[in-house]
Formats: sequence, C-alpha cells, structure tokens
Amino acid sequence: MTPSPCIVQSDLSVLLEVDHPDFEKAREGLSRFAELVKSPERIHTYRITPLSLWNAMAAGLSKEDILASLEALSRYSLGSNLKTDILEQAGRYGKLILERDPQDQALVLRSSDPMLSLRLGKSETIQSCFRGRRGDAFLVDDLERGRLKHRLIKLGYPVRDLAGYTPGHPFSFTLRQQDRSGQAFGLRPYQSHSVEAFLGPAMSAKEEGGNGVVALPCGAGKTVVGMAVMERLACHTLILAANITALRQWRKELLDKTDIPAQSIGEYSGEKKEIKPVTLATYQVVTYTSSDGSFIHFPLFNNEDWGLIIYDEVHMLPAPVFQFTASLQSRRRLGLTGTLIREDGKEDDVFSLIGPKRFDMPWKTLEAAGWVAQAQCFEIRIPMSDDLMLAYVTEPQDQKRFRIAAENPAKMDVIEALLQRHPEEKILIIGQYLNQLKLVAQRLEIPILTGSSSSSLREERYREFRQGRLGRLVVSSIANVALDLPEASCAIQISGRFGSRQEEAQRLGRILRPKKDSNIAYFYTIVSAATEEQSYARHRQLFLAEQGYQYTILPAQAILSPEPASQPLPEPAAA
Repeated sequence: MTPSPCIVQSDLSVLLEVDHPDFEKAREGLSRFAELVKSPERIHTYRITPLSLWNAMAAGLSKEDILASLEALSRYSLGSNLKTDILEQAGRYGKLILERDPQDQALVLRSSDPMLSLRLGKSETIQSCFRGRRGDAFLVDDLERGRLKHRLIKLGYPVRDLAGYTPGHPFSFTLRQQDRSGQAFGLRPYQSHSVEAFLGPAMSAKEEGGNGVVALPCGAGKTVVGMAVMERLACHTLILAANITALRQWRKELLDKTDIPAQSIGEYSGEKKEIKPVTLATYQVVTYTSSDGSFIHFPLFNNEDWGLIIYDEVHMLPAPVFQFTASLQSRRRLGLTGTLIREDGKEDDVFSLIGPKRFDMPWKTLEAAGWVAQAQCFEIRIPMSDDLMLAYVTEPQDQKRFRIAAENPAKMDVIEALLQRHPEEKILIIGQYLNQLKLVAQRLEIPILTGSSSSSLREERYREFRQGRLGRLVVSSIANVALDLPEASCAIQISGRFGSRQEEAQRLGRILRPKKDSNIAYFYTIVSAATEEQSYARHRQLFLAEQGYQYTILPAQAILSPEPASQPLPEPAAA
C-alpha cells in the first residue's frame, strides 16, 4: 500500500512529496487551507496559518473538514497538540459577529465567548471603537465598523460581518448576449459560481455575501465577474484600478458587453474628473494629497451613494486606500485579483476591510478546460564572465549586487536565440531596469514602452500589437498589470523585482489569455547562475508552483545551440 503523500508537523508545516502519485490531488486539497512556502524539486513545504484557516472557513469549510482533509493526506497520525492548534485558530472565525440589533438597527458586536468579551471590554485599543454596552453586546458607531474589524484581526480575531449594506442609488443595465463584434457572450460556469459566492444566498442583510475577493488568473475574465455583480446589484458603482490604461480597458469592456450608454460611464483620473452612475478611478488619484497631507479626493468615496465598490488588482491596493475603505464598510466591496499575495504582508488588511477570499480556482484547472492558455515555463541559467563575477562578489550593497546579476550582458545572446526559436509568436520582453531594456530595444530594433511613455504612445503600440503590425515589444514593469494583449503568446523575463511572487504571477498572466490555434504560451525567465538572482527566482515561482506550474531549468547552452529552432525544448514535467 502506497503511504500517504504528506507529513504534517507539529509547527503546522506540511511536507508534500512531489513524486507521489497523489501529488496533484494533495496539492489542490492543501491549497484550500495552507500556503506554499518552499517548492524545491522533491518536497514542497506548506504552512497552515491563521489567515489561511480563516479564508477556508469563510469559503465554507468547517474546522472538522480541515482536520479530516489533513488526516486523509497525512502519512502519520496527527498529534493532539496539532489538532488543538488548528481547532483553536480556525474556531476564532465566528466567535465575533457584527450585526444589526433588530430593535433599532443599532450596530452591535457580539461574542460567543464570555472570556473574549471580557478581554475586549478591558482593551484600550478596542474600547475607542465602542460607544457603550447593551446587555452582552458592544454598541459600535457605524463609522467605526471598519476600524474595529481591522484592530480585531490584528489581535487575532476576525469578525463575521452580518450588518448588511446600503443598497446605493439604483442603476440598472443588462449584460449583452453578443458583444459588439457579434460574438456570443455569456458567463462561463466558474464566473457564475464566483458571482454567487460573492453575493451569497438571496443577498439578504443577514448574509455574509457582498464583501470579499475573487481570485482568478489573468485572462480568465475577472472583469466579466465584476460586470455580472454590477448587473445583479443594479446600483451606482465605483471601480478603482491601478492606472489609466486599466480604467480604459474597463470602459471598453463595459461598452462592449453591456448596454450601459457611454454617457453613464465617468472617468476620475489625473486627466478627467467625472462622476457618473459607473465611475472609473485610479488608485493614484484617490490617494493624492495636498501640501498639508490631507486627501484631496476623499469626498469621492463618501459624498456619492455608491452601492458597490470594485477594487481591481486588489493585491496592489495602496495602503492609504485601506484608510478610506475602513469608513466604507456599509457599501458592498468586491476585490478582483490573480493572486492575494501582497509583498508588504497586508493580506490581513484585505481580509478585514475588503473581505475574505470568496472564490478562487487553480490556474491549472482553468488551463485543462481551455479557458486559459497552456503555459510552458522555463528558467534559463546563464554564466557570468570572470570580471562581472568579481564585481558581483566584491559589491557590498545587496541591491547593487543583485542588479549586477540581473543586468548580465550575456542575457542578450539568449534573448536573440529565443526570438529565433519563436519566429511566429507574439513576444513580450519584460524587465525591471530601464537601461537594460533600452539596450535590448536598441540592439534588437524593437519598440519599447516604459512608465514615461505617454498614454497615446502606449495605446498606439498596443493597437499595432493586436493588429499584427508589431510582433515584438519591450516593456518595463508597466506590463505587470492591466496589459490587455490577448495575442501575446511568449514572454521573456530578463529582470524583476527581487523575489516578488506577485510579479511572477502577473507576468505569466500577460500571456495566459486563450489562443485561437494551439493555445500554448511560453514563459522564459533568464537568470544569472550561482547568484542571488537565481535564489530569488526560486522564491518568485512559489505561487505558480502552488497553482500547479513547474519550471524546466535549462543551461544557456540549451538555447544557444547551433540550430535552436530545430531542437525543441523539453516540456515541463507535470506538477
């Protein structure tokens, strides 16, 4: 009898054997309530955290479900202390409930644990959020709803918010059955499921739906999910996004797939200040401050009767927006993202102020169904010259040392070889450092777009790429988000932001939109061997490994062979 694939340890870490026949099943099971922290070749390490347990509970799992799943996966029996830890941490979800008193609709916080109530009554941090007691419940001012939830999660106690929402000013529209080009349009099954998971049954005031995050990979139609939620709620909606390019993609999608008239969609950005039933705003403009440090555009949030606020790419939410969101808890809030990973560690802020993860689906599951492209991922390791390695090892500053490795000139030959290998693919060359990108663009005579490129130039280049008049494009980190180029089928990553898992996922997402023909996408990462860049690459790949992707590691010579185009590369092993 084959032993089970996992070893569950008393520190709530879980070791998963990659070569086990049940690896994929175990990986999908663990991802519901644990986070991947290491993914070397043979053993992947997961960790069960309070936040991972609370997200699982919010998604409908019980603490008994979690324990039963662990016991089924574990090679050895679970220790009593481990069971106690999981039951205690998971059990914290639901101990505190925020709701309306049926007598007068006052906002009250109730606890099922008398000792916890006593602790809260003595906590100076929490006391300032209360305005008195009513029996065994704490009275809460509506304006303190978000701040209270935020402070309680920092104490290790998430709040189930059942206090309901303002409906917002009515605004009805319908999704089209055909887009404006005449193509059939409708929600895919997983999109419908994500809408229902977010809204909750019947959308009643006592349900938990109406706040939270839907996580789907780039190309899987997160915007469509947002539009479907808007249609169901039929109210004035504020949509916040990372930049103007993203706003205008939202506008394009709304006009293409709904019957909303153009005059009902407003843009609130550095270029325009329009307030309409559907208003599109950038994070940058809403966090803009005056000379005295006050937020100039804060009234945009509170002076309008929004029934729904959509946070696009919620993993990028700037910290000041959390301050605004704390005062917006009476409005439904939908976060959309490819990954909930935040490199600043503020995932618990998203949980408490936007809401828990309501729906996600493994990227590989969507790939198997043909909803996103089949991605083949490669890491190409190149040597450094003796002179460059000497400069690298003698550089005392970490950032400068990393940059020396990232800007290794030997990467140029590999880039050229990859372009020869994929003459028919639409290729994005993506990097972090502008000097490096400019050298690549100049040597290969490829157009380049960076943060300093004007909006008009970006749109022109993107249009040329979509229309097939441009087959290759060099882009900086502006390509990490809101780059709608369905034709892109190959990405060559030449440098990145240290060990950013978020960035790795976003960059792969640029090429995941389904393709008309082979539906295969190629993702290459070029790193300098035996350097910190190689170490960071392993960390960058963690989230994608959790989703089921595996990188094939190749030496530079595998690409620089005499006739690279005639020698197919090995396909990544199934994860």
